[in-house]
Amino acid sequence: MECKKEENKIGCSCTYTSCGNRGVCCDCVRHHRENNEIPGCFFTAAGERTYDRSIKNFILTMKDKYNI
Repeated sequence: MECKKEENKIGCSCTYTSCGNRGVCCDCVRHHRENNEIPGCFFTAAGERTYDRSIKNFILTMKDKYNI
């Protein structure tokens, strides 16, 4: 499968621009999964800017977004 790294970078919402996995989504997901985290692109914009990729923060962010 061909990696679309440059194309992926254009749509990447992660603000951590110095990350070596930026644009290589499969490596990004693997990295965060190994660390019991969720990639920044799954978060709301406000949640992503916290740089807290924990599952707990993701759930709290989604609760805020959907008023749960």
